[in-house]
Amino acid sequence: MLTRLTQSITEQHRIEFLKLRAARLGKDELCSVDSTSRSAYGDSPADIRMEKNKEHLPLAQTIEVVVYTLSSHMPVYYRTFPGNMPDSRSLSVILADLEHAGFKSTILITDRGYDSLCNLEKYILRGQSMVMCVKIGQKDVAKAIQQLGEFGTYPAEMLFDIDARIFHKQYNTDYAAESIGHTTKQSDRLKLNLYFDPIRRTNALVELKIALMQQETALNELLKNKAVLCDNATIRRDYSYYKVAFHPDTRVIKSFALDEKKVSKASSRAGFFAIKTHGVDFDAIDAQRTYALRDEQEKYFQQMKDQMVSDRQRNSSEEGKVGRLFILFVSLILSSYVRHVWKSTKLYDLFSSSLDVVDEMRSIRLIEHTNRAKIMTPFVGAQVAICEAFGFEIPEGCAPANSSRQQLKRRRGRPPKKKVEKN
Repeated sequence: MLTRLTQSITEQHRIEFLKLRAARLGKDELCSVDSTSRSAYGDSPADIRMEKNKEHLPLAQTIEVVVYTLSSHMPVYYRTFPGNMPDSRSLSVILADLEHAGFKSTILITDRGYDSLCNLEKYILRGQSMVMCVKIGQKDVAKAIQQLGEFGTYPAEMLFDIDARIFHKQYNTDYAAESIGHTTKQSDRLKLNLYFDPIRRTNALVELKIALMQQETALNELLKNKAVLCDNATIRRDYSYYKVAFHPDTRVIKSFALDEKKVSKASSRAGFFAIKTHGVDFDAIDAQRTYALRDEQEKYFQQMKDQMVSDRQRNSSEEGKVGRLFILFVSLILSSYVRHVWKSTKLYDLFSSSLDVVDEMRSIRLIEHTNRAKIMTPFVGAQVAICEAFGFEIPEGCAPANSSRQQLKRRRGRPPKKKVEKN
């Protein structure tokens, strides 16, 4: 029965459900776009592909993309991609899905995985508002850092925010994106926000020094033993700050030298990070605080893999995978709502997690006998507080005390004086 249920859910059902989710959003909703990988058992579904496994397991994986609204704290969109699909390549499909499902006037927040010039042009051509963390190696970002010149503690041209404890500077930029019909569309309030964190710079320079020392020690050992080197990709990865020379036939190491240009570039960019905004009127600090809200979605992925026990892809057919993802998404909507109410009400002081809230309500039973009226077990203790937090009305006769009897009950002791006599 479960197999028939999951295989009966189609892509059309998914889009129709996403349209209902889109109808619940308000104007200028902040929506975070992110993905996570899930290791898979088996290889029958088409999206299961071998790629670098973050869990260091010899398993193929799939990529699960979720759009999470940071205003109502709910997942509103999902899609699966092949396990070897980079995030930057999947954005065009995500934007098309959101448009077809009726998501309008949303502000998308993405990390550096979705950063590319092609994606920036897609945002501009669609008129999509966005907040996107970008790589500091981008041409315009690197140029802005270079223009700051040499500095001691911090760049003199940048402003300082006391609350965020970072230096910042905003640049107004223009970009004309060319469409398929060779027409161009100008960007809407495209801005580059550059930030400098002195603490991050110190840590980055320390890590750079450690990497240089470790790589130099390892290369000296290889040179001393006249070792045979691995493939070129491994050399570039393991000894990234050195130029390594070896015999082309035997691949025995001959010499190595420090790549001064690469080290200088890493040193000058240490402590900087950048965010681009489009279609919004955010200053540099507003953009940084908005982007920082993405941390909530990371907790959503943790919730999916831990509480919902969905850390593995366990499907043997394509139809079953579509249906199970649909059911998982609906379950996560309910779980996210419970978690949000738990965190934003007095339940946070009563229970250690949102799962404890659900466990507290498990003992309630609806008893139904043939040809008899239904009976519900009483609500006691913290169950009453849970109903108040969620706005649930306790069924008649199940509350701790009957309000009508409570009013008729007389208190012990001397009756209170009339209000006139008190004054």
